[in-house]
Amino acid sequence: MFILMQERNETMSNLMKASQELFRRSPDETFPSLAALSAHCRQEREESHENWHAPEELWARAVGTEQLMLAHGNGESYQMTDWSFGQLCRLGGVAKDTVNRLSPDTASRVLAETLPHGNKPLQVYTVGQQARSIHGASYTRLFNAELLDLVDQCADGFEPPPEGLGGATGLYCGEQDLFLFLIDPTGWVEIEGESFAPGFFLWNSEVGRRSLGVETFWFQAVCQNHIVWDAIEVVEYKRKHTANVRDAFGDVRGIIQALVAKRDQRRDGFARAITQAMQTRLGDDADEALKSLAGSGIGRSLAKKAIEMAREQGALTVFAVVDALTRLSRRIEFAGDRTELDQQAGKLLTLAA
Repeated sequence: MFILMQERNETMSNLMKASQELFRRSPDETFPSLAALSAHCRQEREESHENWHAPEELWARAVGTEQLMLAHGNGESYQMTDWSFGQLCRLGGVAKDTVNRLSPDTASRVLAETLPHGNKPLQVYTVGQQARSIHGASYTRLFNAELLDLVDQCADGFEPPPEGLGGATGLYCGEQDLFLFLIDPTGWVEIEGESFAPGFFLWNSEVGRRSLGVETFWFQAVCQNHIVWDAIEVVEYKRKHTANVRDAFGDVRGIIQALVAKRDQRRDGFARAITQAMQTRLGDDADEALKSLAGSGIGRSLAKKAIEMAREQGALTVFAVVDALTRLSRRIEFAGDRTELDQQAGKLLTLAA
């Protein structure tokens, strides 16, 4: 069993998992919506079966000169995927690349000599007559459909990110594994004067290709490559599919629920701060407001313009001045200067606390 739970708070980081998935997934592994992905995973679960065989009941059988199949029982056969064929080779302790270079007849004889014998049964996970995976008794499956049900129950407000390159949606499921990338596009809040929104990655494999895992975070931007930029409060959890993997189901639920709870807490706090800022005057007159802005690092010329714009709106409140500064920042040519002003403006909200 392997568990990793790690939180990184000290610096902002760029997260690459979703981008790596974007570039490795084929169109048929990409789904347009969570509903479509959930329907696919439910159908896969309904059509798949766990079949248990004694080791001596399984062997590799050559079919013609081009195909190697996994035989069982009285000679019935499963077709193998690339993944299950690799697992069979690992059970026999022979390199997959080596067996691939052999004729089916020779490969069947090699595997007959090397496949294990014993009392512990082997699990063959199938859909129809295709073997999706081959595992020993210690492997415990967690179905993709179960995880997607959990997301539906716990992650209210979360949805796929904006469409990426090549129509990438952040929602993927293939022959070997599942990966999804979700964000809350309405969950933006101010953290230490900067804007962040919550998101998470979730991954799993029903065939042993990868661990069960979740990674939650707060981020500032997502590009078309689905790189997550400037992430903070990153929490990562992984668990292998061993006998107690179902205990991890509750852990994953708790991690997602913690992200949702923090989102709601921060969003409520931000709403209260905005309400307070709309009711709090920056000063009794323009001179007092100018002194407050100067004390917050806002240049005199820019401060005067912001105060004039705020007075045109009818009230010299903290919110009106912050709004004016935000509009003025859009006129600034250089992105670094715009960002600096936006951060200074955001910090003014603390004057209404």
